Amino acid sequence: MAKTTAKAITEGKNYRRYKDGDYEPSAWQDEIFKAGWSHKCPTYVLRTPPCSGSCPSGHDIRGWLDIVRGIEKPAEGQSWQEYAFRRMTEANPFPSVMGRVCPAPCEQGCNRNMVEEHVGINSVEHFVGDWAIENNMTFAKPDHETGKKIAVIGGGPAGLSAAYQLRKKGHAVTLFEDKPELGGFMRYGIPGYRTPRDKLDAEIKRIIDTGITVKTNCRVGRDLKVADLERDFDAIFWGVGTHAGRGLPLPGWADTPNCVSGVAFLKAFNEGRLQAVTGRIIVVGGGDTSIDVASVARRLGHIKEVSSQDRIEHIILGQTAHDVAATAQREGCTTTLTSLFPVEKMMAAEREVEDAKREGIDIKGGVMPLEVLKGADGRATGLKMCKCTMNGMVPEPIAGTEFIVEGDLIVAAIGQKGDLVDLPEMDNGNGFINADKTMRVPGKPKHFVGGDVVRPHLLTTAVGHGRIAAASIEDFLESGEIAKRPKVDVHQFNLLNKLRETNLSPEPYDGTATRGTSTAKFAVHNFEDRASAEIIPHDQLFLGHFTQVARNHRDEVHIGADEVIGNFAERLMPLSEKTVVDEAKRCMSCGLCFECDNCVVFCPQGAVSRVSKKERTTGRYVETDYSKCIGCHICFDVCPTGYIQMGLGE
Repeated sequence: MAKTTAKAITEGKNYRRYKDGDYEPSAWQDEIFKAGWSHKCPTYVLRTPPCSGSCPSGHDIRGWLDIVRGIEKPAEGQSWQEYAFRRMTEANPFPSVMGRVCPAPCEQGCNRNMVEEHVGINSVEHFVGDWAIENNMTFAKPDHETGKKIAVIGGGPAGLSAAYQLRKKGHAVTLFEDKPELGGFMRYGIPGYRTPRDKLDAEIKRIIDTGITVKTNCRVGRDLKVADLERDFDAIFWGVGTHAGRGLPLPGWADTPNCVSGVAFLKAFNEGRLQAVTGRIIVVGGGDTSIDVASVARRLGHIKEVSSQDRIEHIILGQTAHDVAATAQREGCTTTLTSLFPVEKMMAAEREVEDAKREGIDIKGGVMPLEVLKGADGRATGLKMCKCTMNGMVPEPIAGTEFIVEGDLIVAAIGQKGDLVDLPEMDNGNGFINADKTMRVPGKPKHFVGGDVVRPHLLTTAVGHGRIAAASIEDFLESGEIAKRPKVDVHQFNLLNKLRETNLSPEPYDGTATRGTSTAKFAVHNFEDRASAEIIPHDQLFLGHFTQVARNHRDEVHIGADEVIGNFAERLMPLSEKTVVDEAKRCMSCGLCFECDNCVVFCPQGAVSRVSKKERTTGRYVETDYSKCIGCHICFDVCPTGYIQMGLGE
């Protein structure tokens, strides 16, 4: 805007805003803001909270926390628990399991960390998930059938997630599983004291009962060819997981009978074939899988003497299925866990590391294996190791620090890959299946993929892959084209859906051009949805509104080293109903109004007021009278959630 240096002629056709020679620009800010007023007025802007933005499965976490705390009300006759469960399972159908085992990246991203400590999101999910099982919550069957047939290969978290989302759309889903039972790594990788089998079974049954056809003990590539699937199904989803472990890249590892992978160890235990552990166990790893291996080993204990056919490596490798525990009295085994990283920087969750120490597991951090030592019989007797430093993800040995750890079984828990020996056409050459951003297999239009076989990560990541792949399959079936995924790819609070749910839908737009929609019945007053593009950071909240409130921690059953043998009881206890509501109230509802009344109380002009009760719902609690608003920004300054933004408009 140019600077005016002479009195303007304000009448007639000789009117000129500026004089000849005016060229010096002035700041827009100076024109927008004038002393205590401005041309800006409040706009209600929905954005994604960092908890949802950090959740790989795409939970609307803020949404179900607002339900638990009582901000968003269920329909008449529906309990808040059921309403929260329905909102949770829009994205992730495993609240009971995930509330127990997910390492909760959502909590690390929580803006409440800037006040005192994050909201216990997992503990709320845990409570609601268990409540749903205890109260026999089911998923509705689709109200129509599309006639489309989808093959889902693999019954783990990715496959079950995709099957669930696709079945909701009315597609016929057939799920093929290599093993006798569904669950994938939730069943065959994680011990039952972390994922109680009754809870896992209930959540899987709820999905299958929507009308999914299941074929277990069926291995695609061996019992059924890929070409058969392509002929008989409209689309194919691959969720085959990573059930082939990686050995240690060391001299002496290959073909040594008592050197096995962590995946094989846990599979044998969870299938019931592994009943006891003999002697001294060395677990090489440091991530959650290595913690699971070491913890199982401590719980199993060992027996003094076993015959050669009952040796541990034979049981893990499936060559025998003897109940070793019945052959002699069990005693505690000695378990050593080694990590390249120092203990305080291990990849496993801190809680898991502390539990492992408490249970008597000897953790050696900052060390690297050099060689498998063998006896005359060809069996491993221990590991030669040394201290190391980490250069990024590459260990560097420290000369002169070599030492030996003796062991009767060496377990490598350093990673895994897909078991794709029967599926060479899907293997990318490294034991994985490639995927683009829409979870489609490049060069294979009918094929989609998700879970660890794309990139080993969290269970909740696999669930998210299944959700995104199902949406892509839906696009593919409808038009053959797949829509671009949103920048923030999670389930969002949808104000229009909420208005429909509460019988407050806007009137149809008649197409008439108009200016100023604050009183129009076809428009949602002064609202903008940026949730698919923006995550709201803590510096856009009014943190001064929130007082420090201690987090409500779940009780944990801690097992000492002298109690651990044979103890497979669950460790993590759910919160009570009152406590879970109190914990949900700690949520700051980042990016969405939580009805605190600050803007109403502090507006000096009385321009901000509550929406009338008969028109009020979540996200529609306050409104602005533009004829009174002077753009002072006070409502913006005192909004705790950052829902109020200031913008130019009419």
